[in-house]
Amino acid sequence: MRLTIVGCSGSYPGPESPASCYLLEADDGDRTWRVLADFGNGALGALHKYVDPLRIDAVLVSHLHADHCLDLCGYYVLRKYHPDGAQPRIPVWGPQGTAERMARAYDLPIDPGMTAEFDFREWSDPVTIGPFTVTPVPVTHPVPAFGLRISADGATVGYTGDTGPCDAVDEVARDADLFLAEASFLEGKDNPPDLHLTGADAGAAAARAGARQLVLTHVPPWHDPELPLAEARAAYDGPVALARAGAVYDL
Repeated sequence: MRLTIVGCSGSYPGPESPASCYLLEADDGDRTWRVLADFGNGALGALHKYVDPLRIDAVLVSHLHADHCLDLCGYYVLRKYHPDGAQPRIPVWGPQGTAERMARAYDLPIDPGMTAEFDFREWSDPVTIGPFTVTPVPVTHPVPAFGLRISADGATVGYTGDTGPCDAVDEVARDADLFLAEASFLEGKDNPPDLHLTGADAGAAAARAGARQLVLTHVPPWHDPELPLAEARAAYDGPVALARAGAVYDL
C-alpha cells in the first residue's frame, strides 16, 4: 500500500499545502485501486500532480468541515462535465447527511444534489473497496466525525481525522504501520475541549497503541510545525515526521 500526502494543512489551505487529502493506492493483482481519505479545500488541483482524478475509486470523508470535504464540489464538476463525458458514479462514504451537505455547498437542490455523480453511503460497519478494508471509528469532535483504519497488502494506516483526546484515538492507532494523527493544538495553551489533539497527545497515543511510525498532520499555518513535532518526539520513541504535501510512504 502506498500513501501520498496530497494536502495536510490544518483548518484551511496553507502557503505550502492544501487542506486535508490523502491518496492511498494498492494492487489486487489485476489493477491498482485508489481511494482518497478526505478531500479538503484546495486538494483537487494538487491531486492532478499525483494521479488522474478520474482514476479514483472512492472517497472517504472523515467529517463535514470544509477543510475535509469541500473539494467534492469541484470533483462533482469534473466528473459531471468532463469533455470525455459524464463519469460513472463512485462511492463516497461519510457521516450521516453528507449528500445534503454537499448539495448545499454547491447551491444545488437537495434532490438530486450530487447523487448522479456520487453514490453516498453512511459510515457504519467496515467496508471493502477492492483490496482495501476501511474501518470507521467514531471520535470526539463538535460534529459527527470518524477516524479511519485503512488496510491493504498486509499493512494498516490509522488516520485520526479531526478529534479531541479520547479512547478512540488509541483504537485508530492500534498496531498501525503508520499512524497519521492530527496535531492542531499546542501543549500549555488554553485549548478548547473535545476539538483537536496536540503533538503530545498524538505521540502518547502512538506509544500506548504500539504504532510503528507517527506522521503528524493538520498543523494550522499559524503554528510553527516544529513545536508539535518536538512534543510528539518527547512522548513517543518511534519514528516521527511532519506530513508534507507530496511525501510518499510505501507500506
